[in-house]
Amino acid sequence: MIRPRALATLAAIVAPALLLPGCLHGKRHAVNPDLAASKVTSIGVNAYLWRASLDTLSFMPLVQTDSNGGVIVTDWYINPQAPTERLKVTVSILDQDLRADAIRVAALRQVQQNGQWVAAPVQAATVQKLEDIILTKARDLRRAAIVG
Repeated sequence: MIRPRALATLAAIVAPALLLPGCLHGKRHAVNPDLAASKVTSIGVNAYLWRASLDTLSFMPLVQTDSNGGVIVTDWYINPQAPTERLKVTVSILDQDLRADAIRVAALRQVQQNGQWVAAPVQAATVQKLEDIILTKARDLRRAAIVG
C-alpha cells in the first residue's frame, strides 16, 4: 500500500513524464528518421516501448510508474466478466533500444475462494501475449513517427 504522501510525490513526478511522449499523439509532423530511430531515450528508456506499455495497460489502475527506471506496476484488476479472478502486472523495460528482449512482463493472478483471494498460476501465454502486444504497438508508434 502506498502512503498518501508518497502517492502525491509519485504523481508529481509521473505527471510531467507522461506528458513528454505526447508528441506521439495528435497532429502529425514530418519527423527526421534519425529522431525516430529505434533508440529514443529522452525519458530514460525507449520512448516507444514506454508509450506502448502505458497504452496496453491503460485499462488497469496504475500503482507505480518510473520512466527513468522503465517500470510500470498495476494494481489488481478484476475483469467484470470474471469477478472471482484478478490480475496484477509489472512491465520492465530493460534496454534503450526497441528490441524484443528489451521488455519483460510479469503477472500475478489470484482467484477468490471462500471470500479470500488465493494465488493462482498465470498461463505463460498471457505474459507472452502482453509482451507481443506491447512490442507491436511500439513498432507501430516508431513507424508512424518515421512516416509522419
